[in-house]
Amino acid sequence: MATGGGEENATIRRLLRITDVTQEPLQFIVPITGYEGMPLVSLEKAVEPLVPILPAVQSHVYVAKQLCENPADGLTQDESASIMLYTMGWEPLHKCLYCVLNDTLRSREREQKLKPWYLYMRLFLNGLFRLPSLSKTAYRGVKLDLSKNYFEGKTIVWWGFSSCTTAVNVLESELFLGTTGDRTMFTLHCQTAKDIRKHSYHPSEDELLLMAV
Repeated sequence: MATGGGEENATIRRLLRITDVTQEPLQFIVPITGYEGMPLVSLEKAVEPLVPILPAVQSHVYVAKQLCENPADGLTQDESASIMLYTMGWEPLHKCLYCVLNDTLRSREREQKLKPWYLYMRLFLNGLFRLPSLSKTAYRGVKLDLSKNYFEGKTIVWWGFSSCTTAVNVLESELFLGTTGDRTMFTLHCQTAKDIRKHSYHPSEDELLLMAV
């Protein structure tokens, strides 16, 4: 099992979460529906439909459950572990939960593709909704010039879950965007951001999560 993978790999996975804005379709697609009518089940049960998509998911669920025996914020063990599972990351990335989930959320065919995710989404979002909503300034960015895609007066929707940092110096470090060359940094005035550090596999990371729509 390739969870964690050392500090360098963890940093690379965090970089991918904060800079994956280029994966957003920048087109309007249908909102998330269907999951809200599903029952709340254990995390083990919630990921069963995902095994054909994510072969390693069950072993990571086991680790997450062990690490979330005493969850913070009044969450259940399964709710907390569902958030931790999202933050874990493993290789190969195209079989990693947060990569595949966000790719699915950004797909124009997501109504059909999300069906195996309904039980997990119900549990994951239930946990996130129970966390306090924060009004904070946060940042994300990418080492590209995106000025032709983002301009004043245009409404933009990010359809996936968006990871951000509250420390601008994190993005300006050489591990992320650096301070030279083409770069686009987004300054986000958040109203409903979720601080997931108490439920993250990497609790020392300064990471806020913006909800998918």
